[in-house]
Amino acid sequence: MFMEKFIVKKKFGQNFLKNDLIIEKIVNSIEVNHDDLIIEVGPGKGALTKKLVKKGCKVIAFEIDKDTYPYLKDLENDNFSLIYDDFLNIDVNSYLSDYQYHDLYIVANLPYYITTPIITKIIDDKLCPKAMILMVQKEVADRFSAKPGSKDYGYFTVKLNYYFAVEKLFNVKKTEFNPVPKVDSAVVSFKIKDYDKNLAKKFDNFIKDAFKMKRKTLKNNLGSDLFNKVLPILMEAGFGSDVRAEQIDLETFIKMVKET
Repeated sequence: MFMEKFIVKKKFGQNFLKNDLIIEKIVNSIEVNHDDLIIEVGPGKGALTKKLVKKGCKVIAFEIDKDTYPYLKDLENDNFSLIYDDFLNIDVNSYLSDYQYHDLYIVANLPYYITTPIITKIIDDKLCPKAMILMVQKEVADRFSAKPGSKDYGYFTVKLNYYFAVEKLFNVKKTEFNPVPKVDSAVVSFKIKDYDKNLAKKFDNFIKDAFKMKRKTLKNNLGSDLFNKVLPILMEAGFGSDVRAEQIDLETFIKMVKET
């Protein structure tokens, strides 16, 4: 079937992965059962989607660009639903309510400029995927899996690692995309943790305050009263009164939040 040449839209951050071996590696990074559900964010022209629909479970793809329809329409069947809408601005849970499934998985080649907002939405909307496999900018992947004391370690690193075990699986050269982006990418695995759901909101507010001014000490960011409450925990973990948030590990943050 003849299709008009697809026009890439920079406003949607479209860079399509063209290496089939890498696509296979991404798809094989999740193991699903027939009663599970996969969400794909931004299927584009369907390179990943074609493989995901062969996993044997239901797949929902959310796409913002309706010009991709000629590439995706033939994939639609009883196990595949294509929804044209902006993932960031929809009530995803309202769509999920139409499905009965055991575990939820999310797979996406994310546009660089909306990577953090999409992951934040997934967390804040309490979608609770068992695992996510996401293609992101390499520098962003390094930030997600950064260790305390490194230049990439910050608020979002701590937030992510509260909910997920984060692991960078492999790097992807920019030349593997069409059009070629300016930077390399990486595929990152996020596996859900058994986190304290009742503590989540309080935890998020605490670490936002802790990293408010990254170069300031934790005492300056939290204020003396709150800092004095958590100081014994910091000292027990081997930190001094001049510690900065970027030096503190996740478990110490959790202990501090429980104390406040």
